[in-house]
Amino acid sequence: MAEHCCDMMRAHVENVCDQHTDRFECPDCLIHHSKVRDSYGLIIHDGGTSVMTISYCPWCATKLPNGLD
Repeated sequence: MAEHCCDMMRAHVENVCDQHTDRFECPDCLIHHSKVRDSYGLIIHDGGTSVMTISYCPWCATKLPNGLD
């Protein structure tokens, strides 16, 4: 997916925190986009880099790439 499906998705994927250098440490960063797998996921804030892949945008309901196509 060359561009994100909507402005809200773009805002959450591109969110940069001025207090945390790592997006996985910031509680305000919710969505991760893997350019390698071309997939989106919810960041699991458990101290690591866990992500739960999502199939649809939570804001506009567009079907998202799953990295397997």
